[in-house]
Amino acid sequence: MRTVDGRVAGRRGQATRQKLLDCLSEMLSSSPYRDVKVIDVARKAGTSPATFYQYFPDVEGAVLEIAEQMATEGAALTELLEGRSWAGKAGWQTAQELVDGFLEFWRRNDAILRVVDLGAAEGDKRFYKLRMKILNSVNNSLADAVAELQAKGRVDKDVNPAAVAGSLVAMLAAVASHQKGFSSWGVKQAELKPNLALLVHLGVTGRKPTK
Repeated sequence: MRTVDGRVAGRRGQATRQKLLDCLSEMLSSSPYRDVKVIDVARKAGTSPATFYQYFPDVEGAVLEIAEQMATEGAALTELLEGRSWAGKAGWQTAQELVDGFLEFWRRNDAILRVVDLGAAEGDKRFYKLRMKILNSVNNSLADAVAELQAKGRVDKDVNPAAVAGSLVAMLAAVASHQKGFSSWGVKQAELKPNLALLVHLGVTGRKPTK
């Protein structure tokens, strides 16, 4: 772990650096990204702006650090699909657990994901790559699942596995980032999950699930 000027950070320095990141994460949960200033992060962490600049070039640099950690955690979403079956009742279970895990990950990282989405939408390649790292963890596994079912003759040969997987992942991400908005449509969280899982199951297998 090094400082901005290349020096190796000691144990206390690493602890200070992590505290600054933790305080920034907390602030992003309650303040718009553009409103967060170095002096406010430093004050919340009980240190000075000069100390902040020892570890990060600016707020954006620190945000990218948090986003990198989050994207690494998000890559583990692929475990929701590894070695899982899409046949019969097991397929319905797979769809439900994928939806549950995906929505939970988005809720847990809601604040930083909003910033990542904003940066990606504005064309910042650093944020775009992080967003794709998270989505690819699910996208590639879904595409493989559809292709495998297709090879067994259980999915129509005209289906494009990559297109189906990409569409499903885009839907999951859009729904995950809009979870709070569903209540204004009269949809409860408990109702959202099984209906989203139904769409995922239909998308992958082309069939209604066996419950």
